[in-house]
Amino acid sequence: MNVIEENKTINKTNKYGIPLWRKYILSVQEASEYFHIGYKKLRKLIDEHPEEEFILWNGTRPQIKRKLFEQYIDEKLTAI
Repeated sequence: MNVIEENKTINKTNKYGIPLWRKYILSVQEASEYFHIGYKKLRKLIDEHPEEEFILWNGTRPQIKRKLFEQYIDEKLTAI
């Protein structure tokens, strides 16, 4: 898959045409695709650490703060 096809794929997941790498907040599905972490593993991580700074709760729906989650992965996770 070339860069143009990847950009089209990323834009298809966002109704506003903003690429995932530019978004501040990602849905769990978007974060799963962006970080290449399985959806179920990401949900498990959220369930085990609901008070972490990288999670923004929108009612009962968790959303991922992209840059803070990147820092969390770099600092605290060695394997998923």
